[in-house]
Amino acid sequence: MSFWGSKAAPPAPPPPPPPPIAAATGPQVDATTVISLLAVVALLGGAYGASVKLLPRTVALKTRVLFIWHLFDALIHFVFEGSFLWNCFFVSYALPTSFTAQAQAKKVTLFTPPDVYWLGKQDLLYGANYGTTPFSRLWQEYAKADKRWGGTDLTVVSLELLTVFVAGPLALWICYLLSKDEKKGGLKKWFWMIVLATGEIYGGWMTFAPEWLTGSPNLDTSNWMYLYLYLLFFNGLWVVIPLWILWEAYRAISVGMSQAEMVDLVNYLGKKAD
Repeated sequence: MSFWGSKAAPPAPPPPPPPPIAAATGPQVDATTVISLLAVVALLGGAYGASVKLLPRTVALKTRVLFIWHLFDALIHFVFEGSFLWNCFFVSYALPTSFTAQAQAKKVTLFTPPDVYWLGKQDLLYGANYGTTPFSRLWQEYAKADKRWGGTDLTVVSLELLTVFVAGPLALWICYLLSKDEKKGGLKKWFWMIVLATGEIYGGWMTFAPEWLTGSPNLDTSNWMYLYLYLLFFNGLWVVIPLWILWEAYRAISVGMSQAEMVDLVNYLGKKAD
């Protein structure tokens, strides 16, 4: 009842809710996507330029390809995967003190088992997801296809420590050997290439096998770019090329062993004739 004795007007009905926004199913291409892909091309171009500068013009095509691959491999390990480790150890987000375990489970994806905390820090979250630098953005881009690279998955970080601090220097060592006389130390070069290629293939298996065995909860295969470019192409390179290297190494070692056996046979026959 109003002051003048009439009834108050009924309240206006609430506005209708906005229509739901359909989730995007295609690749989300932005400046970070383009810059990240161009960075990969730049590293490959740098490896090719170094081969022109450091290798003789008369070097065999196979040797040049092996040099370019191993230098590109080293650059990827040091620049890209090294920045991933930096994000894992030095980029963090401080959780609010009122951040309960229930709320944490709803809002944040953790990559450690229950009651296990990265670096033993219960109040901090680490990884590229919480950074704003260009390299954090780069790994946020790749994490669209594989969520683990935005945080601190224990298996991934353990493999990347070996990749950056063992595989990277070994790839540079192979480049140094390949830059020397092609006719000297052939088997030595192939030995170290076998070691690195085996490690690359094993690393790829250990990266994805845990996902396959658990239904791939962290992989996004909903569009062609994440599936075929990020997951299959970029990771497949580190399977197909190492397999080719192992095959070439097998052939080179077989030829070397055959030549050594032939020399031993000639020496044996020469001694017998005497």
